[in-house]
Amino acid sequence: MKFSKTAVRSALAGVVCCCVLLGLNGCKRHKRTATSPPNTTDYAGNVQRLDKFSTMQGLRWPNYADDLGNVQKFYNDRDNELAWTRDGKPTNAANALLQMFQDAETKGLNPEDYDAAAGGQGRWAPRLTRLEDIAKKKDTSDAAQDAVAQFDVAMTISAVRYFQDLHVGRVNPQALNFDIDAPQKRAAFDVATLLNDKVVDKDDVAQVAAGVEPTNPMYKATEQALAAYRELALQQSAAPSAALPALPSGAKPVGVGGYYAAVPALWTRLQLEGDAVAGDAGVTSPQSYNAAVAAAVKSYQGRHGLQDDGKLGQATIDSLNVPVSLRVQQLENSLERWRWLPDNYMQPRVLANLPEFMLRAYEADHTLAFKMKVIDGEAKGYHDTPMFVRLMRYVVFRPYWNLPASIIKKEIVPHLEKSGLGYLAANDYQVYKNDGTVVTDFTVHDIEHLKYNVRQLPGPKNSLGLVKFLFPNEYDVYMHSTPELYLFGLYKRDRSHGCVRLQHADQMALWVLHGDQSDPDAENGWDADKVDLAMTGDMNNRTYNLKTPLPVVIAYFTAMPDEDGTTHFFNDVYGYDKDLQAALAKGRPYERDEVKINPKLVPGETE
Repeated sequence: MKFSKTAVRSALAGVVCCCVLLGLNGCKRHKRTATSPPNTTDYAGNVQRLDKFSTMQGLRWPNYADDLGNVQKFYNDRDNELAWTRDGKPTNAANALLQMFQDAETKGLNPEDYDAAAGGQGRWAPRLTRLEDIAKKKDTSDAAQDAVAQFDVAMTISAVRYFQDLHVGRVNPQALNFDIDAPQKRAAFDVATLLNDKVVDKDDVAQVAAGVEPTNPMYKATEQALAAYRELALQQSAAPSAALPALPSGAKPVGVGGYYAAVPALWTRLQLEGDAVAGDAGVTSPQSYNAAVAAAVKSYQGRHGLQDDGKLGQATIDSLNVPVSLRVQQLENSLERWRWLPDNYMQPRVLANLPEFMLRAYEADHTLAFKMKVIDGEAKGYHDTPMFVRLMRYVVFRPYWNLPASIIKKEIVPHLEKSGLGYLAANDYQVYKNDGTVVTDFTVHDIEHLKYNVRQLPGPKNSLGLVKFLFPNEYDVYMHSTPELYLFGLYKRDRSHGCVRLQHADQMALWVLHGDQSDPDAENGWDADKVDLAMTGDMNNRTYNLKTPLPVVIAYFTAMPDEDGTTHFFNDVYGYDKDLQAALAKGRPYERDEVKINPKLVPGETE
């Protein structure tokens, strides 16, 4: 008796469905848990053969070992049904995903990561053509069934990648020495269930995708800025111009009335980002460095972390010569870093952005309370302020500063050798034993060889200032005031040993403590006078435990939208943008495993 090829294939498919595998369950059928409408299981065996392995040829990045578990769970939960085609045609949800893959650049992502191409379908075009041909010819061959299954699994792999990248970013920040537990956030994100229940056969796929992105308004504003700067980059690319000429060696910055031969080119460049507007001060195309040009330069400087004095120095020229395409890259880096943050830190109460040398504090309703200048750890040496998220739990008024051994040897001893022991008393330093007993008879040799401890007494000379804010961490990094207020006049403020110094620490103390009261308006509650007394009174090392700890994010964004609606850019002070770009350039699979943080900063050597 003869059997048709189709009949044989159908019989074998049943055997394959039971025995070839998801590898985990042998011949047992799975109970369908997906809530999307059922689809055909005619291709179950083909799907199983594909998702058995951690690679799939034909993908831009064939190795999907990191996501194999998610892909298998996706198909297990739907009993190995197809997800992205019905009656041989891509579903509306599939078409929506394909468009999102193609437009991934608008999210700061790379379309090639999802087999698409900017402005085109990329590797999806031949797959779609093949599907159309199969449906048109009603092809039921083994090769056709494999092609349908391959389309489906490729869609699933790309969707898993896309939604995870949107939610938690591509690279594990721990691999870049950012102490943020993105692997835990990734593990908690059930992308397989999300796709099965919220995306498959749905018409609001873009809305679902938006729902997994960070909720911080600054993230949304960064996304909008990215679109604007992509357009500016296209304009610059379409009409390239020569770099602005450098100033003569040793020349002073050009001010109003000064000479700069390339003023027309300078004005054109300033117009590109909106710092100069045609018709400003009656000027359409200035030929000299007049007040309108100086005002436009000042606007540009203020948005790029430069000394905003309106004078054209070499640093400003160098910044103006940076291609706008690199500003696009900075915005993409910022979006990536926003996605790393844990969900409960996505809208922190305190955000210190190190490249900007700025801190923002937010009310409970996420409105901006204030922002102030800060001082970061030095970029040179081993004092980089680490990136992490923690809870602020304590405020300490009039703190002691206990000097670590390294600072005693590297900084205090040279002063003693030059100025004598009188340097200690003149700067309110005190020598003491481990039991706290103050020592008055000692030598420079004793100090150099750490026979005793050294601390700086509370007061106006103390390097920690009159108040510090603690969010316990293994790096011994905290925020504090400082007597060196002149440093806040600098535009590049990496001048600490790793801690974050605050320009207006009294303002921070009042905001933190006033908001921590059950009744902020109580007569005996914290007010400006009480904060001032705590900072200038005679009670030392007074610690206040916060009833409600505040989320603190020490962040690193070299591109950031400002509250005034403009977009600001900052120098890559610690070189972390360069590190991120190198990690992304390697392509998939990106680094995702748990990684031990190894920051340059040495715990205990901070101030």
